[in-house]
Amino acid sequence: MKRLFAAAAGLVLVAGSAMADPVHGTWKSQPGESGGYIHVKISACGSSICGKITKVVGNDNTSIVGRSIIKGMKAKGNGSYSGGTIWAPDTDKTFKSKMSLSGNRLKVSGCVAGGLICRSQTWSRL
Repeated sequence: MKRLFAAAAGLVLVAGSAMADPVHGTWKSQPGESGGYIHVKISACGSSICGKITKVVGNDNTSIVGRSIIKGMKAKGNGSYSGGTIWAPDTDKTFKSKMSLSGNRLKVSGCVAGGLICRSQTWSRL
C-alpha cells in the first residue's frame, strides 16, 4: 500500500511539473508606428519565463528574429508576472518588465523609475 501511495504521489508531481504555464504560447504584438508587428514565443527557460521573437511582419528588420525579448519573468499568481526584463526593439533598450494575462490578451509593460513610468502594449494570443 505504501508503494502504491508513493507511486501515485510521484505521478501527481510529474504531471504538475509538466503542465505549461498559461502564458506559454505564441503572441502577436501591437503594431508599431510603421504598422509592423512581431510574433513572440513565450516558454519556460529554467525556473523563469522567457520570450523570443519568431517573426517580423511589415518591417524589414528581420535581423531581430530569434532574439530574446523577455527574460527572467516569474509567475506571481492570478495572471501576474514580474521580476524580468523586456527588450524594446524600436529603441534597442532593455527595461524592467511586468505582464498581466487575461484570457487571450497579455499586457506587457517595460518600466523605469521603480515602475512609476511604464510603456505598455497588449498582445494577442495566436
